[in-house]
Amino acid sequence: MSTLRVTAERLTIHPHPDADALELAQVGLFHAVVAKGRYRTGDWAVYIPEGALLPDDLIEELGLTGRLAGARKNRVTAIRLRGRLSQGIVCVPERLSHVDLAAAHEAGTDFAGELGATKWVPEVPVHMSGELVPAADLMPWIEIENVKRYPDTFAEGEPVVATEKIHGTACLFTLVAGTGEEFVSSKGFGSKRQGLARTEENLYWKAVVTHDVPKAARAIAERFGAARVGVFGEVFGSGVQDLRYGETARGERPGYAVFDVAVDVGGARTWVDAAELHELLESVGLPVVPRLFEGGYDEAALLAAARGSETWSGKSLHIREGLVVRPARERYSPVLGGRAIAKFVSDDYLTRKGGTEYE
Repeated sequence: MSTLRVTAERLTIHPHPDADALELAQVGLFHAVVAKGRYRTGDWAVYIPEGALLPDDLIEELGLTGRLAGARKNRVTAIRLRGRLSQGIVCVPERLSHVDLAAAHEAGTDFAGELGATKWVPEVPVHMSGELVPAADLMPWIEIENVKRYPDTFAEGEPVVATEKIHGTACLFTLVAGTGEEFVSSKGFGSKRQGLARTEENLYWKAVVTHDVPKAARAIAERFGAARVGVFGEVFGSGVQDLRYGETARGERPGYAVFDVAVDVGGARTWVDAAELHELLESVGLPVVPRLFEGGYDEAALLAAARGSETWSGKSLHIREGLVVRPARERYSPVLGGRAIAKFVSDDYLTRKGGTEYE
């Protein structure tokens, strides 16, 4: 999931080709449907992204009572309005009507707290949870932002690698080389430096054990001379999310594929370069997410490649969630203020029926 930030943005307005009373307000590469004539190109407004939970008073003010997602009808999601994808909400709430939005944008102001917007965090099913244990040495995973929100993350033609984004649940494994300690966690618990107690029933531990992740991590630690190794994989299949890939999480060997590796050398965490990741994982016997593109960055081509069918099963069983794109060689992104990495999410995935989103 992406970081929740409610920000002031300058709009570009486009006609809605299938609705005379509607227009499309562009923020980054996102389009949000708005009433025709409400905004003009160059106007400033507040952008509330997908995944935001809104308070009742704001929902009422925006005229969205009963029209949002979730049991409480308070969650912002992507929807199709008259055939066009609308992602997020563009508005100027009354409480911000006197704010200089251009200055707020320049300052990077986040209005989430002032508006009472909070990040939606999906519940974790019982079979994917478990007893928590302290895990101060566990390497957490990071939030990956949507390239539509940050379209300047990559430079045109920059060497990049795109891998398929598999819809499962992130499994964090950390090996402390010196002591042999092993920590396993989910993305949500790992962000709090909490691990999951080892049991045969726990989905994450089952995936780690049956795919010999500890053995592979020891080999990686030796190769890099690392004090710690973090292996980040996706557990997926029937029993995890709605997209199954021909795998099952209910049996003895859950579907599992690694999408990233980090090593701690000299007290500094370093991510293994995308250009070398697949060779490394294959050499230590770990399954790896499919690599779908390697070459110069092409925004339009990658947005198109995010669509289509999944490739893991080899049978195109269902839609593709999208792509994760990284530079071939790791680098810092001044746009993101951290690691250069972004996701390209399929429009069909966002608007599918009966989708699940467990972390």
